[in-house]
Amino acid sequence: MKRILTTVFLCLTFTFSAYAQSGQQTPDAAKPSKLPTVDQIIEKSINATGGKAAIEKMTSRVTKGTIEIAAMGLKGSTEAYTKAPNKTLSLTTIGGIGQFKQGYDGKTAWAEDPVQGLRELTGAELALVKRDSEIRGELKFKELYPKSVVKSTAKVGSRDAYVVEATPTEGSPETFYFDMETGLLLRRDFVLESAQGTFPTETYLEDYKKVDGIMIPHTVRQTTSVTSFVIKITEVTHNVPIDDAKFVKPSGQ
Repeated sequence: MKRILTTVFLCLTFTFSAYAQSGQQTPDAAKPSKLPTVDQIIEKSINATGGKAAIEKMTSRVTKGTIEIAAMGLKGSTEAYTKAPNKTLSLTTIGGIGQFKQGYDGKTAWAEDPVQGLRELTGAELALVKRDSEIRGELKFKELYPKSVVKSTAKVGSRDAYVVEATPTEGSPETFYFDMETGLLLRRDFVLESAQGTFPTETYLEDYKKVDGIMIPHTVRQTTSVTSFVIKITEVTHNVPIDDAKFVKPSGQ
């Protein structure tokens, strides 16, 4: 499923929890007479995203955009690099604070920020990054979440959505909201677990636009108990060469 810039979210959430230790309910949508199966929902989502063939053609993705944390009066820029099958790197620079980095080279996940410095991710943090590093995650949903069930329907903004509760091979259950009409993923809820605590997290995917045959959300909003921020995507490029060294944890630090 779409996991746009989740690594950025992780870096920022952990860091701002160090600065400030400090839910929106959605009413049921008009329920259909019979809920579809998980397989039917995922198949529709894959087709809505661009189809299996288009997704399989992706070898890499480079995403650039802006980020705003309105409550703190902060703005910055962000870049994310993904390479098949499962390598990722995010670079986010916040004015007045510094740069946040997070990478995964297919084996080792790491993060570096102005508060915690460089660290290797383990346990639930590592498991989440591994899942979100799959560039073709739409096609591997049942493998990534072997236990999943259609729970109900709900409203996400003005849209009616099917609610799917999905349990990964490692980590807490997540909840996905798929647009009943279009099939696109509208929202994803998960629990961010770290040494700093546990953070229920809501991510909203909006303003979908087609890039190289793939539907990409160009506005991503995330809310946790610590902070909220909005990412606006300004550039998406597919199938560009990316050196594997880019994803490797920095050495000698």
